[in-house]
Amino acid sequence: MKQLVRTIAVLTMIGVVAFLIIQLVPYGRDHANPPVVSEPKWDSSQTRMLAERACFDCHSNQTTWPWYSNAAPASWLVYRDVVEGRRRMNFSDWQHQRLEEPGEIGAAIDEGEMPPLQYILMHPSARLSAGEKEQLINGLTKTTSQ
Repeated sequence: MKQLVRTIAVLTMIGVVAFLIIQLVPYGRDHANPPVVSEPKWDSSQTRMLAERACFDCHSNQTTWPWYSNAAPASWLVYRDVVEGRRRMNFSDWQHQRLEEPGEIGAAIDEGEMPPLQYILMHPSARLSAGEKEQLINGLTKTTSQ
């Protein structure tokens, strides 16, 4: 029994030390929100509200950085998702958007790829009902075709 307790204590200590060491990795700490350059001409305030609720943290320059985005390794994942999300589509820099296939946005929402499950688990308000998904898809389709 003493050996088991000692093993658990050593493993716990190794885990704590490893956690502290990975905090020294500088990646994922840049939580800059660049200025909003231009937004799309939204078809309705409802579409914007749904997009803000479910999409803006990764697809705009208006990211709300949660507490866990300051601790590695979660900070690495959150930062990568935001950088990649802004690169693919940024509602805050719309004048420079070149959507390869506008219908791709609706398909990603309809198929449950967006918002991703890991985001919904940490942000339950981003979970969209079937009706809200349909509203968002229709609204984004109208917005992106203008």
